[in-house]
Amino acid sequence: MGSWLGTIVRFIVSGLVVLLVSWFLPGVRVAGFTGALIAAAVIAVLGYLVESLLGKKISPQSRGIIGFVTSAVVIYVAQFIVPDYLSVSIIGALLAAFVIGIIDAFVPTELR
Repeated sequence: MGSWLGTIVRFIVSGLVVLLVSWFLPGVRVAGFTGALIAAAVIAVLGYLVESLLGKKISPQSRGIIGFVTSAVVIYVAQFIVPDYLSVSIIGALLAAFVIGIIDAFVPTELR
């Protein structure tokens, strides 16, 4: 039961982070809290797939330039999967990856 509760809390925190980023950064738009939750889920799944295909060194958690660029690409691609909920420019994806990386360093939101 505790594992499920932790997963739900991390998922909600991820949605809040996406929503917060959309409020403060230009080039990032999310359709409300529901849209933020959907976007967070899609970003988490895409991140998991990229990490599964290319290895742990490519993951955003590696905190290097490759992880940063990968995170930005994942955020940018997510908008094509859920276009009604997330809209991101290239600059917005780069800024979002940077801010989410900083927030994730203090409040881990890993959903795996």
